Amino acid sequence: MNNFRIKLSLFLNYFVFAILLNSVGTVILLVQTYFSVNKQEASYLDPFKDISIAIASFIVGAFISRIGYKKSMLMALMAVAISCFIIPSVKFFIAIKLLAAVAGFSFGLIKVSVFGAIGLVTHSEKEHLSLMNFIESFFMVGVLSGYYLFAAFSKHPETGDWFNTYYVIGALAVIAFLILFSATLDESVIKNSKPVSAGSELAAMLRLAVVPLVLSFVGCAFFYVLIEQSTMNWIPTFNKDVLKLTEQLAIIMGSILSASIALGRFCAGIVLRRISWFYVLTGCLLGASAVLFVSLYLANNEITGLPVSAFAEIPAVAFVFPLIGIFLAPIYPAINSVILASLPKAKHGAMSGLIVVFSAIGGTLGSVITGFLFDKVGGIKAFYFSFVPITLLCVFVYFFYRQQKKVTSGKIEINTSAAH
Repeated sequence: MNNFRIKLSLFLNYFVFAILLNSVGTVILLVQTYFSVNKQEASYLDPFKDISIAIASFIVGAFISRIGYKKSMLMALMAVAISCFIIPSVKFFIAIKLLAAVAGFSFGLIKVSVFGAIGLVTHSEKEHLSLMNFIESFFMVGVLSGYYLFAAFSKHPETGDWFNTYYVIGALAVIAFLILFSATLDESVIKNSKPVSAGSELAAMLRLAVVPLVLSFVGCAFFYVLIEQSTMNWIPTFNKDVLKLTEQLAIIMGSILSASIALGRFCAGIVLRRISWFYVLTGCLLGASAVLFVSLYLANNEITGLPVSAFAEIPAVAFVFPLIGIFLAPIYPAINSVILASLPKAKHGAMSGLIVVFSAIGGTLGSVITGFLFDKVGGIKAFYFSFVPITLLCVFVYFFYRQQKKVTSGKIEINTSAAH
């Protein structure tokens, strides 16, 4: 099996969807200007994306062994390419919502398949953990690229020129499709297992969801994504409304968060080979809390309220706040890798489905709650609420660590086989 080509394909697939999905924060800002909608209306773009991700992941996670990882990824790339080529000709707010839904459903297929495929091309827990972090770091490179791509077309957002960005994303999806089509992925491990009914596969997936190890993981994934998405989706709006940056500067400065996460995950791919993931994640949560506290202090005490149109005038908080990404970065890929490495490879598809479902729910709630708070109490106070999920995430990471130690030491055994 040519592992290099399939690994390249996994990286590129994630890159394409990183640009498309994580442009939601930028698009939330742009649609407020182009369609004259308020923040709460704009925030509903995220549920269109995340609910679709959850639905797709739930379905695909249960039946991925029947569909196949490669075939699922090919279908997702084709759907996104077609949608991106259509959207610039259909400039309606509902069309943007539908694109978010298509992108979300397609990403559900991609993410479950990528997570499952990582297990097929790696041969140890440390190799799995490292590749997961590198792929997730490249995902953030895609997110970072998306900021600059949209910024290039958003000098005059009221004209709708930013819709042309989707032609570029569509072209990238076609390239990713062709590379994946030519790659080879040995899926015999998941396809040669004893066939069972669709109902039994779904029941086994649901039984997996109530295993204590998985339950503690679900709490970690839910609260992490709630924090990440609420921050990522609303930083451009925070920059514009609170810091008074122009829309183009607000988008560009928002890219620092993606760069921080990419850097954090790349470094984590190295550090986690040497230090226990639990100690790394605990330190990261403390660091994230410190950055959030300093950022909100600066926002409260150093903002003049005057418009900022030049780079030299940008306040310090616009540079400090996105650095929270360095500390948030390792958490998600680390907990995903730990849970997958704790399960047999045949169950990776079902577990990947659960990962994406609860991540999508957390992302939706984070974005909508933050949008609501932005409207009701203002941008600075809205982000004070982030301390609540950070605290809860600390608790769930501890319980997840305890459960994972019991599984690896053999004190408890995971058995979710369907009766047949």
